Amino acid sequence: MGHLTASLVAALLVAAVFPVGGWFSSSTAVEKFWSRRRWISAAAGISVAYIFVDVLPELELQRRALVEASEIVFFAEQRVYVLALLSFVVFYGIEHIVLVSREHRQQTAAMGQTSPIYLLQLSGYAAYSALIGYLLVERAERGGISLTLYAFAMAVHFLIVDHSLGEEHEQAYGRRGRRVLAASVILGWVIGASMPLSEAVVARLFALLAGGVVITSLQAELPDEREGRFWPFSAGALCFASLLLLA
Repeated sequence: MGHLTASLVAALLVAAVFPVGGWFSSSTAVEKFWSRRRWISAAAGISVAYIFVDVLPELELQRRALVEASEIVFFAEQRVYVLALLSFVVFYGIEHIVLVSREHRQQTAAMGQTSPIYLLQLSGYAAYSALIGYLLVERAERGGISLTLYAFAMAVHFLIVDHSLGEEHEQAYGRRGRRVLAASVILGWVIGASMPLSEAVVARLFALLAGGVVITSLQAELPDEREGRFWPFSAGALCFASLLLLA
């Protein structure tokens, strides 16, 4: 199987997480078997482990290549990590806007209107999903193990995204929102397959991904009204980190 075919299969499987997430959120059988919150906590642990054990060490290696290839000396050493910070701050800002506008959005929903804040958040996650789909092609070029680990980590990460959007926006998100995000993954793969970029650009994209994954996972997991679960989170992080080290 060629790397494009393998990455397409992975993109389809990752995109399928959103319709599966809709079933997962409404399944009484799953609720009776094990609390949904525990699965989300474990998914958050897996996502964070992937970033800290796999992506950040790779960024350090690519940072050296970026420094050598860069013609701009100013902050050349820190540039890739500044991008990760920028992604972190942008997603934090979106989440902050969503939280402070909750009462207004509830009033808007009661009148049958779509909140512009919801559209802003959905657009941000659509771009984020497209980025993840784009990077599937690059992971496939590195081999089957790299692609499998990345696809699995991002699939469980999308469970967090789907859960958070479903909790926050309920009916407004629904099937239409899930279709938008699933289509964004496929669109990202199409762009990645037709417009391959240099290693320097890919490194920058992974930096943006790192910041987004960390803030999204922690936003869903940190103890608040969402009631994070420490032990499932820790188990997910430790088990997947061990798998990454063995791989």
